[in-house]
Amino acid sequence: MLLKIKRNERIAAMTRIMCSHPCQIFNLNQFSELFNSGKSTICEDIAIIRDTLLALRLGDLESVAGAGGGVRFVPRVDKRNTEEYISELCKSLSDPDRILPGGYIYMNDILHNPQQIYKIGEILASRFMDVRPDFVITVETKGTPVAIMTAFSLGCPVVVAGRNGNVTEGPLVSINYVTASSRRIQTMSLSKRAVKEGSRALIIDDFMKGGGTARGMAQLLKEFNVDIVGTGVVIATREPQVKLVSSYTSLIMLEQVDESERKIELSPADWIKSI
Repeated sequence: MLLKIKRNERIAAMTRIMCSHPCQIFNLNQFSELFNSGKSTICEDIAIIRDTLLALRLGDLESVAGAGGGVRFVPRVDKRNTEEYISELCKSLSDPDRILPGGYIYMNDILHNPQQIYKIGEILASRFMDVRPDFVITVETKGTPVAIMTAFSLGCPVVVAGRNGNVTEGPLVSINYVTASSRRIQTMSLSKRAVKEGSRALIIDDFMKGGGTARGMAQLLKEFNVDIVGTGVVIATREPQVKLVSSYTSLIMLEQVDESERKIELSPADWIKSI
């Protein structure tokens, strides 16, 4: 015998289920059968959840029409909270002890912190939510955590390009590309099974200096006839101003790293200030 679930219990469970699966469509029948409740009751519950999420600026529930339609949770970021978070992140990353040779900064403690990378991924995903990518692509290894969490918020899978061919992935497509900073030729590979022709890709990485790696991923995707819907990075350098990619979105702008003066200058990206 199915237990009768109270409304507050249904709402708590439905909120948990949908927020744990961003952008995944749930039809009313699924919830109706799960909670042994009528569709009209489930609709009322969904309306309450939507109003609460919107009021607290935690996201939205979108209705999807059609035979395969239903409702899905779409993460949204609050302007004030996002500005404050990115500003605090800039302060944390400005510690001179983070300076690495070549104008880079140490970021592993941020990129490998689950709470930090979840928030970063959510903010990046909010920027590309409307373009609906079929998958997120990055190149091993530092870009992988942020790509995974961005894809989680977008409700799509992650594809990781390798710098060295891996025989366990089967037949590979490989290209040579030139890094913008060192002008070195490197190899990037992707399994033929990883990407479907004609799909839509979002390029995500942790850091961009000249844009060579991002352009390499774009060139690799051309071999699969994939449409690139955007490029996002956590940090981009101010110089060079002209990158090897035509357009990109960053969360933070690295103004300069002065190794002699032991100084790092970072600022939130312009779009963060204007959202």
